[in-house]
Amino acid sequence: MIDRNTLLLLAGGLLLLCAAPTPAQQVAAVPLEVPRLDQIPTASTSAAHLAQQPAEPSQAQAPAQPDAEELDEVTVTGTGTYRRSRSSTATKTDTPILDTPQSIQVIPRQVIEDQGTVRLRDALRNVSGVYLQSTDGNIGEYFNIRGFSARSYTNAFLSSGTDSLLSLDTANIERVEVLKGPSSVLFGRAEPSGVVNYVTKRPLPAPYAAVAFTAGSYNFYRTTADLSGPLTSDGALAYRLNVAYEDANSFRGVQGRRVFFAPVLEWKIGPDTKLNFEIEHNRDNRVFDPGLFAVGTGVAPVPYSRLYADPRGLIFGYATRATAVLEHRFAENLTMRTGGRYANYLESFPLQFTPGELLADNRTLVLAYLEGNQFYENVAFQNDLVWRAQTGSVDHTVLFGLELSKFATGFAGTFGSANSIDIFQPPPYTYEFPPASERFPFMGNTTTSGFGVYLQDQISFSDNLKLVLGGRYDTVSAPFTDLLAGTVNPSEGQAFSPRVGLLYKPAANVSLFANFNQSFAPSFGRSATGTPFLPTRGTGYELGAKAELLGGRLFANLALYKIAKANVVTRDPANPGFSIQVGEQESQGIELDLTGEILPGWNLIASYAYTDAKISRDNTFPVGNRLPTAPLHGGSLWSAYRVSEGALAGWGVGAGVFAVGERFGDLDNSFSVPGYTRVDAALYYRRGWLNAAINFKNLLGTQYIEAATFRYAVHPGAPFTVQGTFEVRF
Repeated sequence: MIDRNTLLLLAGGLLLLCAAPTPAQQVAAVPLEVPRLDQIPTASTSAAHLAQQPAEPSQAQAPAQPDAEELDEVTVTGTGTYRRSRSSTATKTDTPILDTPQSIQVIPRQVIEDQGTVRLRDALRNVSGVYLQSTDGNIGEYFNIRGFSARSYTNAFLSSGTDSLLSLDTANIERVEVLKGPSSVLFGRAEPSGVVNYVTKRPLPAPYAAVAFTAGSYNFYRTTADLSGPLTSDGALAYRLNVAYEDANSFRGVQGRRVFFAPVLEWKIGPDTKLNFEIEHNRDNRVFDPGLFAVGTGVAPVPYSRLYADPRGLIFGYATRATAVLEHRFAENLTMRTGGRYANYLESFPLQFTPGELLADNRTLVLAYLEGNQFYENVAFQNDLVWRAQTGSVDHTVLFGLELSKFATGFAGTFGSANSIDIFQPPPYTYEFPPASERFPFMGNTTTSGFGVYLQDQISFSDNLKLVLGGRYDTVSAPFTDLLAGTVNPSEGQAFSPRVGLLYKPAANVSLFANFNQSFAPSFGRSATGTPFLPTRGTGYELGAKAELLGGRLFANLALYKIAKANVVTRDPANPGFSIQVGEQESQGIELDLTGEILPGWNLIASYAYTDAKISRDNTFPVGNRLPTAPLHGGSLWSAYRVSEGALAGWGVGAGVFAVGERFGDLDNSFSVPGYTRVDAALYYRRGWLNAAINFKNLLGTQYIEAATFRYAVHPGAPFTVQGTFEVRF
């Protein structure tokens, strides 16, 4: 007779086989991309584990959950607090933030709704040291943390840069968790910046429905629906469905349309077993818009609304992600989580004319012509065991994990130089095809395979002294194939990433912490001798303090850090045209974050960051140059208040200031973009079944640059806009 635990182990193994790498495929001559594993559901960020935590349906009307601490406080008007006390991203086990020896900030759904957030860049501006790095031509969103590029995850699966170049939709996001510093011990291959983890909404135990319509400046229209509830009389099977449709123009005259839906099923197979299945599908069509460009040491002196790309040059993107997570508790102190994920992304750009090269006269712009497509395919698997044990008076939470991934990416197309235009002449412009003899094909693919094994022990010597020890070993192979030249450029690497964190609580509401972490990321290319490059290595040190203030309603995090990145590829002075790995970069600074409720109904989220990120060794760029997209100073302050009783019950107001200092746009520091201060405000009425809001964004009409990736990709921010939302909840 096979017992139940054996059956569950077999199920976990079966899921592993289902998630095992499949041969890379090809679509219309476009090679593929398959996933990596450092992004799989994790202890508390896994779908199954998250299902244990309250779903936090932003305002009331949604059923109450067992742990009110993680829920919005429910009153007649649906008042919610910004305070969140627990997170799983930092440890992959559900751990109080006060007991986590590393900086982590949580942006709950309440903040997203109060600020009228549609794009995640507006949510992440609330976190210290996080800045928009690039929009990838108006298609995606990439972020910078503490001076280095950051990777984004959804429920601990990598979600940007590999399986989808599209910006994620906020419709199904419950909260955003930002982990600072090197984090390879749990997330594998990544820069030493940190991790942005998007946690999605889970099914609710009672029927819930919300339908909302938003309209705003520049013909912005968006409709969303959020449905949830049980599918069986005993509640063992429950669902959640989030849908969004968006049709919008912008101040730069580029149209965009998006269709998004995300169904989730949760099946409580038994008292100790859960199975979660989730799908996200996103169809996004919009104009490729690289933005403005640099002239001399600054931004071209032209209207920020001026578009040089062809407004007819649409990009069609289709992204699908499917995740299954099985969680089983073998005993009170032993839990297994097995997750598998498949994702693919197809992008087609049938015809584009975009800015190419600005000539020496600083007014003649050569347009670039481009058409083609690219395809990504990802498969990932993760298996975690969490064991809680005691050795004498010492408590242990041991995490053992295995990750396996494969992702392939392929691209094919044609490019060339088109006609020229005068940047100081207003549109419309003429776009002329280059002759056939001046159109050049490109085609290639990369298949990345990875394996990781990690072990972590959270040791609690007492209520006020805790130690985290962890280590991870990874191997990665990522050969690039040039299908036209018939060449293969191999890239392989392996690395061990340690982690040590120590936390001491001099009082029940105060903790002091220190940590040491390392990270690694593959490097591509070869030296003059043909030797593959080693992975880049990041080493981070952090000291900090956390405190629960005002009776636990307000949370503060103060951190000092230093990060060094080694093995950076730079020019080989002895062999022109080749590179060597002697470059180094470093970042150090101080950060402060405040989040919570000052008084009943009065919420606050604030941040400040001093970031000194620069080149410390290089053969290509001057030592001391600042790293791009990382201002010395940046900060934010947002506060919202709602009246809970009396004649004005249900009414509320919100206001905020977001400031970013001057930033350089490239490693050469050849140009910079000015700092800016943006002011937002909001007016709310939320009572019973009705939720209405008007958001005023960039209230003072500040002209500013959101991000500058390089000289031909400077992204201006929107001027003053108004956005109104009307939502009905059942």
